[in-house]
Amino acid sequence: MSLCYMNDKFAPVSECTLPVSDLVIQRGVGAFESIRLYDGRPFAMSLHLERLANSVKDSGIEADAILSKLPELIREGIRQPGCPQDGLAKPFITGGDVNNKGHFPQPRFFILFEDVHKLTDDEKKQGIALEPNRVDRPYPLVKSINYLFGLMPLSRAERDNFESLYITPAGEITEAMSSNFFLCKDGKVITAPVGRVLKGVTRSVVLTLAKEAGYKIEERCPLESELKEAQEAFITGSVKEVLPVVRIGSQNIGNGKPGPVAQHLQHMFAANKERWLDK
Repeated sequence: MSLCYMNDKFAPVSECTLPVSDLVIQRGVGAFESIRLYDGRPFAMSLHLERLANSVKDSGIEADAILSKLPELIREGIRQPGCPQDGLAKPFITGGDVNNKGHFPQPRFFILFEDVHKLTDDEKKQGIALEPNRVDRPYPLVKSINYLFGLMPLSRAERDNFESLYITPAGEITEAMSSNFFLCKDGKVITAPVGRVLKGVTRSVVLTLAKEAGYKIEERCPLESELKEAQEAFITGSVKEVLPVVRIGSQNIGNGKPGPVAQHLQHMFAANKERWLDK
C-alpha cells in the first residue's frame, strides 16, 4: 500500500492530486529525496533533508517553512496504518504556480510513503549492466524531479540495462542516472568528486566504511578509457545500497563478475547501517 501526505492530511495516493498549473508539471520545477526505511526507521534522514534544502535553494524554490515541517511529518507518516515499514519516504517540493523570474515563492509539497523496489537475487549476486549516456548532467548538485535525459538512452539500448551512466563528451564518467558510480583499479576505489556529481547519501556512508576498512580512495572522474583496465565497478544508492556493475555498454568490467571490493562493502553496509538509522 502507498500513502501520501498532502494538504495537511494523510490519504491514499489515489486521493492526492496536483493542479495542472503547478510548475512541476508545466516546467519540471521540483526537487525530491528518497529516504530508505528499515523496520520503520529512516536511514540518514538528516543528511537527505539537508540535501533537499540545498536542492530547493539552488532551484530558486522558497521552501524554508516546508523544510522545517518535514522531519516530524515523515516520522508521523511512518506511524500511520498502511505505511510500508521497509520502504521509502519521498518528500517532494514543487515550484507551485508562481514563477517570478526563476524564483518560486509559493511552492507545494507532498510526501509519498511507498514500498521499495527490491533488487532481485540475480542483480545482487550476478551484478548489473549500465548503458552509456554521453552527455553532461546539468546541475548535478540539484536532485531534480527531471530524469528524462537519464531515461532516454535506455529506450534506445540494444540490451536490457539497469540504468544509464553519464559519460561526458571528454570521456569522464560522472554518475549513473540515480546512483553514484565507483571504479576499482590499481588498488584504488575511484569515484567522481562532489560538485561534479550529487552528494550521494549512500555514497558518503560507503566512503566512510571503505576508509575504515583501509581502502585507498581517489576522488576524481574515472575515464571511459580505464574501463578495460578496471578490476571491478559498483554503484550506490538508497535502494541499491551497494550493487556490483559487471558491464558498461559492450565493455565487460574485469572478468564480468562481481568483485571482492563490492561484495565486502555490501557486507559492511549491512553490518553497519544501524549507525545511520534514526533513533
